[in-house]
Amino acid sequence: QCDLQGLWRNELGSNMTLSALDASGTFSGSYHTAVAATNKQILVSPLQVAQQHSSDKGQPTFGFTVQWQFADSMTAFVGQCFVDRRGKETLETTWLLREEVPSRRDVWKATR
Repeated sequence: QCDLQGLWRNELGSNMTLSALDASGTFSGSYHTAVAATNKQILVSPLQVAQQHSSDKGQPTFGFTVQWQFADSMTAFVGQCFVDRRGKETLETTWLLREEVPSRRDVWKATR
């Protein structure tokens, strides 16, 4: 069974901490990124998570958003938690970052 609650680290050195899952399948936490395209100080940022009801295999899908406290942007992540034969949990995710742009004609460069 994969348990998303707790501290997670990625290969780039970012840290994510998730609270306990509630009855509706949602929880919150914080994200401290180790990489950012900014000259501003990187701050711990809040996140909101929703987990799909776990299947019999115990490797649930989930999604979360991070509201960056040091930039005019948000990132949405979707992924799945996998558990290997030794019990090691790994999150595999894909993300989209959307930053604020000054006008609609700049939309083409707003999403990474």
